[in-house]
Amino acid sequence: MGNLIPAFSFVLAIILRTTKLDWRVTSGQAKIIGTFISISGGTLMILYKGPLVRKTAFSAPFHHLELIPRHFIFSSTPEYWALGGILLAVASLSASVWGIIQVGTVKQYPEPITIAALYTSMGTIQSAIVAFVAERNLSAWKLELNMELLLIFLSAIFGSAIRCSVHIWCMHNKGPFYVPMFKPFGIIIASIASVIFFGDSLHYGSVIGAYIIGIGYYTLMWGQIREDDMKAGGEGIDSSEQKVPLLQEEEQV
Repeated sequence: MGNLIPAFSFVLAIILRTTKLDWRVTSGQAKIIGTFISISGGTLMILYKGPLVRKTAFSAPFHHLELIPRHFIFSSTPEYWALGGILLAVASLSASVWGIIQVGTVKQYPEPITIAALYTSMGTIQSAIVAFVAERNLSAWKLELNMELLLIFLSAIFGSAIRCSVHIWCMHNKGPFYVPMFKPFGIIIASIASVIFFGDSLHYGSVIGAYIIGIGYYTLMWGQIREDDMKAGGEGIDSSEQKVPLLQEEEQV
């Protein structure tokens, strides 16, 4: 579902008029087609589960985590997968809005580490409020020196602090479309990790939907890259045209 972020970012950029869309050129048509393909793939992942691709035949190292009470949509029973997919789509939309806002924020205040610290701090406060409302039993928040604590610690370091800092730094230097460019690799990494560490099984609906989203994603990115190349080529032509008369005048003198 993270591959929907480029499509959402493109739609929001048009609505907010931060980018221009020319229907007559190939790059504009590719961006529109890629957006619709990505959204179609995301819808397929939500509505269609499909048969089992392959069931895990070995014991995962973190299989004991299945015994933990599951309070989240993504780890609950299959009856809630549709609702979980919708929530993931909303999360992708929020991430797209966040990316567009961060680009403007970094331009006004070019301090990626400070912005990342404020972002993670506010996220921690909001998450704590929602979590305490959802789970009021204080004994459930007790942490012990085990694998769960290690996972929480590593998620805080790599999933929040380092990731946010790198994302903001990349958006400051390359723009909002550079970070989503690598989103399709997340599906491959997540699928491999879920099978190896948690013993999850893949379904054809997820595989087909991810494949369609990937096609739409790269179509959208191809249109964006082609548009950037056309702009760079146009600037080069303009600059060369301005220099030719000067050279001719020097030759005549």
